[in-house]
Amino acid sequence: MTPMDRKICVVTGSSSGIGAATAKLFAGNGWNVVINYSRNAAPAEAVAEECRALGAEVLVIKADVSNDQDCRRMAGEVASAWGRTDVLVNNAGATKFVALKNLDGLSAEDFQRIYSVNVIGAYQMTRAFVPLLQKHPGSGVVNISSVASLMGVGSSIAYMASKGALNAMTVGLARALGPEIRVNAIAPGLVETPWMKEGLGPERYAATVDGYKSRAALEAVISPEDIAAAAWWLGAGAAKTTGEVLLIDAGLRITKA
Repeated sequence: MTPMDRKICVVTGSSSGIGAATAKLFAGNGWNVVINYSRNAAPAEAVAEECRALGAEVLVIKADVSNDQDCRRMAGEVASAWGRTDVLVNNAGATKFVALKNLDGLSAEDFQRIYSVNVIGAYQMTRAFVPLLQKHPGSGVVNISSVASLMGVGSSIAYMASKGALNAMTVGLARALGPEIRVNAIAPGLVETPWMKEGLGPERYAATVDGYKSRAALEAVISPEDIAAAAWWLGAGAAKTTGEVLLIDAGLRITKA
């Protein structure tokens, strides 16, 4: 396979957690990858080095997905480097950890900030990359949603609402961009990531994990690699699947018998 034959996967928010695991999985399967970060370059560069060690060519791009100019610039850099994109994984996310009953804990500005990344950012990234994705029919967009969108649980009501909007947008984009581009979403349950641990704090995080396992039918939480595997299937495979929201929650929604 020549460098020009290698497929390209772009993963937003890929300096840690789900995004990093996804980039490494695609790299390990012979794809070139784009690592994106918005603030700290060092973790993104570390993920990039792991991907290069797996044989991938890697672009590391600083971009804020809530900024449309950044999204378009990112697409331009990928176009200049490789001239194609086969899979876009919209993983970048934002939240605020606020108890559900604390309605005064969320402001309009909080909603706007969370939506600007989780919904508008995914839209802007998809729009910016459509010309590259359309070059290779069967290409895919994978949006990382959350079980919060389906169950009314999670870090905050603003986060839940944003992921519900992302699910609706996934279906709309699937209609708009077919048949050339497939658009699907993944709704993970509780994922073991630094983002979650830092947001909850050590004690609350441990209690949340225990509570999740006690309710989930499989008595487990989710790893970043679990979601990466689903993103691989929806992005690189699943040729006849579009407009779906794939729930990966270890059976939380159905609960234990």
